[in-house]
Amino acid sequence: MRKLNHRRSFLKHSGILVAGGAATLSGVSFSQENGVKNRRPGKKEEEVTPVEDLAREHGLLNRLLLIYDEVNQRLSSKEDLDPRHVADSAGIIRNFIEDYHEKLEEDYLFPRFEKANKLTDLVSVLRQQHQAGRVLTGKVMHLATDTFKSPAGRAALTGLLTQFVRMYRPHEAREDTILFPAIRSIVSDNEYDSLGEEFEKKEHQLFGAEGFDGVLGKVARIEKALGIYDLRQYTPGGVKSEG
Repeated sequence: MRKLNHRRSFLKHSGILVAGGAATLSGVSFSQENGVKNRRPGKKEEEVTPVEDLAREHGLLNRLLLIYDEVNQRLSSKEDLDPRHVADSAGIIRNFIEDYHEKLEEDYLFPRFEKANKLTDLVSVLRQQHQAGRVLTGKVMHLATDTFKSPAGRAALTGLLTQFVRMYRPHEAREDTILFPAIRSIVSDNEYDSLGEEFEKKEHQLFGAEGFDGVLGKVARIEKALGIYDLRQYTPGGVKSEG
């Protein structure tokens, strides 16, 4: 099964040491700035389930959707925007979400549901949306190079990003609340464990030793460049906390 990283350590363990902007926890030290872990030698990592792994990848996708929202806002208000931020975000969606995360679903999950004759209507729609998403991403990547040169190009990109976000928010919500929770009902415990091991193998084959954490660091850098990294900015002004 896949190894536990710092995000899940944070949720599952107590005894957090914070000093000098870094946290150390159960043998894992990580920088809050780049999200990349540095594991201490000799410490055994805990196991994490395939569903937890897929869910954290949805969290990364959600952060990319927030980037798309910010890009759309700037395009609509005719603010300055570096097209590289759009191209880089679309590239992560293509390489990590579509060519890796969705391929895991298509190769390892969807066929099992179809064989078990369970949630087949949902699986069919999810497959169709994967294909539609890839078409949209291809068009976004094409427009991200020169779209800012013309009002027509900006309008076209806005339309594509809006369609992508509108589809993927309910798409991943259905997977998180319906499809993923049902996986355990159609596979054995051993098969479930094997899925985790296969997911880990695929991740490191494609993205190297850092795997997910390396991709997350890239997303964080785009967020910082756009000025949307600080979570506090999303807190409504004037709202008082209770207690």
